[in-house]
Amino acid sequence: MEFLIVFVVAAVIVLYAIGLYNRLVFLRQNRQNAFSDIDVQLKQRFDLVPQLVESVKGYASHEKSVLENVTAARAGIQKTAGASDDRLKAEQALGGALVGLFAVAENYPALKADQNFQQLMAELSDIENKIAAARRFFNNATSELNTMVQQFPASIIANMYKFHTENFYEDASVDRATLEKAPAVKF
Repeated sequence: MEFLIVFVVAAVIVLYAIGLYNRLVFLRQNRQNAFSDIDVQLKQRFDLVPQLVESVKGYASHEKSVLENVTAARAGIQKTAGASDDRLKAEQALGGALVGLFAVAENYPALKADQNFQQLMAELSDIENKIAAARRFFNNATSELNTMVQQFPASIIANMYKFHTENFYEDASVDRATLEKAPAVKF
């Protein structure tokens, strides 16, 4: 009888551990799937960037450093893969470089009036909205995985099988200091 009780307790513990491991695998796969959704949008943005750069070049040839930053950031993405930290940083660099490109475009009314440029900007705006939605889903999946990896007793299984917390996908174009500072309202 004692043997049966020990066997049942051991079986319950093993089944629970298997359940925790499977949940961790599911959450990791869910995060990777969420990044795949972002990746589709990022590839569309990546393909649109050369067209934007060419449109701006004709109007802002003396803004060479801005165009070079966008081109370099785009090239940096090609050296990375997957949802790695390097890939996330490279995508953030491209987002920041595009902000600089848009700032340059603001200085050229003829460029802003150009039909091709307007169409490219509308496409980019649509892609950026889709990236933002996909980023929210990715960050939610990352949060769920990180929570599971850190919670006891799942943390024991996570450490045994080399699961670890993952980084979130931050938007490089958002200035955190500005967001954290309350605006001054004066009448």
